[in-house]
Amino acid sequence: MRLLTVLLLLPIAAAAQAPDPREIFAPYPMSQPANAYRSAGGIPGPAYWQNRADTTIDASIDPATQVLKATETITYTNNSPDTLDVLWLQLDQNIYRRDSRAAFMPQYEERHKGQFTDGDQLESVTLEADGRAVTPKTLVSDTRLQIRLDHPLAGHGHAIKIHIAYHYTVPGTWGGRTAVTPSRNGEIFEIAQWFPRMAVYDDLRGWNTNPYLGSEFYCEYGNIDYAVTVPWNFIVAGSGELQNSRDVLTPEQIARLDHARNSDTTVLIRTPAEVTDPKSRPTQSGTKTWRFKMLNTRDAAFTASPAFVWDAARINLPKGAHALAMSVYPVEAVGPDRWNRSTEFVKATIEHFSAKWFAYPWPVMVNLGGHGAGMEYPGIVFDDMADKSKVLYWITAHEVGHSWFPMIVGSNERLDAWMDEGFNTFIDVGADDAFNHGEFAPKRDSEYAQGGGNPADEILPTLADKDAPIILAPADLISEKYRHPVTYFKTAFGLVLMREQILGPERFDAAFRRYIEAWAYKHPSPSDFFRLMSSEAGEDLSWWWRGWFASTSSLDLAVTGAAYVHGDPHQGLRVTLANHDRLVLPAVLDVALQDGSHQRVTVPVEAWMKGNEATFDLPTTAGVVLVTLDPDHRLPDRDRSNNVFRMP
Repeated sequence: MRLLTVLLLLPIAAAAQAPDPREIFAPYPMSQPANAYRSAGGIPGPAYWQNRADTTIDASIDPATQVLKATETITYTNNSPDTLDVLWLQLDQNIYRRDSRAAFMPQYEERHKGQFTDGDQLESVTLEADGRAVTPKTLVSDTRLQIRLDHPLAGHGHAIKIHIAYHYTVPGTWGGRTAVTPSRNGEIFEIAQWFPRMAVYDDLRGWNTNPYLGSEFYCEYGNIDYAVTVPWNFIVAGSGELQNSRDVLTPEQIARLDHARNSDTTVLIRTPAEVTDPKSRPTQSGTKTWRFKMLNTRDAAFTASPAFVWDAARINLPKGAHALAMSVYPVEAVGPDRWNRSTEFVKATIEHFSAKWFAYPWPVMVNLGGHGAGMEYPGIVFDDMADKSKVLYWITAHEVGHSWFPMIVGSNERLDAWMDEGFNTFIDVGADDAFNHGEFAPKRDSEYAQGGGNPADEILPTLADKDAPIILAPADLISEKYRHPVTYFKTAFGLVLMREQILGPERFDAAFRRYIEAWAYKHPSPSDFFRLMSSEAGEDLSWWWRGWFASTSSLDLAVTGAAYVHGDPHQGLRVTLANHDRLVLPAVLDVALQDGSHQRVTVPVEAWMKGNEATFDLPTTAGVVLVTLDPDHRLPDRDRSNNVFRMP
């Protein structure tokens, strides 16, 4: 497509509500400054630092009381330049206490139905540093634990060990993201947010101590070694790689797993018929301890149950690497269009994302068929045993996609949920298009899934809603009504518009890959993303960050006139366009000629830099029938009635 010279005309008089180009195209003020920690190009700077939390846990579950009991050791390394006189940890289980702050939030009663636990019960907290063991002063404040240090922890790599003994009651299915779920052959324990975790201390805010109100997480990276002791008949699956298969599996199951590691088709490790067969376990009494290791991760979760069917298959990764896709689910989830296909879905999704964006880094990915929280953790996702067909594929692709956002790219979900849910929604739609020649495409975010309509139309009610928050609003301030339309869908569609209409796939894809690579296992801010995409793509996108992410502006472009130059079709067509609102986008203009041919030109956003009207000439060789703006219906134009001009 040719881009022709544009003649910009300033309007004689502007209406009171007319868009002001000086506001639309003003430099976008980044909320975080560029410095030695975070560069002007959006990548980690030469002095970037990040603290680290390596964790070992020994846990046990008593199914009779539904109590998880554990001892934990965190080796916390302070890589910052600051000396820390206090440490902050997250106690997520305290969200289930009757006196939690979250209990006073909207939707809490709907989610938890008036049921509570006592939260995390801390039995002891001790510190170990420089050969000293001390019992520090501690303070529990809602879902946070403060540890006061008598001897401050110096920066630049000094470390301290924190020893914690604790227990809590696992909530029932009302717990949502972590629960005990009944099934035909026994309860399914879905264990997440289950150990005290370090809060993040970073260069942007110091300690990030936002209470857990139901938005998601912000965690430090490190290695997590954990052991789970359960009754002999339980199967445990979780984040990371099983370290002691000979202790907890039968020889036949070990052989089947070895087969699965070399198989592109799903291999049953424990069949439906074996679920009720005691011989499917190596012993028939007592308890078993399952040991897992997850490297360079921000979290770990697991599931345990006597009811699991278990299958697996090989994941093929770039450069000849491999991982293992696994699924565990109860017998009532078995079926040819149900969980029998789960591992196939996991495998295909990870292979797609790895080839397209960044290689999956961990040895295993588990899909759990249980209560159905639709929740993601590194190396494991929690989905619904009742899901089937396209719904099972869609939810699997979405939850597995979170491995990239925020598990690899560790953004702050407590504040910037759009950098997690929106980015993931964007990539999982692409995975749906690619899977099995589009078997389950097109996919929409759940609010818009029915019918698979045009997203340019589906976003219009949100853009028109004056009560809708901006994408950049803190996660806890976005009500449930707007969480999917704004955080998921508007963000994802914004990336689609960037890729397809603003930058083009080649520039966008290269910049987006660079963002993932640069911030893998680190903590990017919105400013880092904005800077990197502008810098890598070679485009000042201030107008886009302001118009789409930082405001609720709408788009309304119009064709207001067209006439032949000097009245002669052979001398060209003079077209006049207008911008009626505060959001701008590049737009395709299609000219339909009387001989059946079409001419197209892309009108760039620069057309609106000096005014709200633009006039330009198009060369034509025949009479014109119709002039259409956005003929392919790709833009979220709120008034399409003024997009077409029919020649007299």
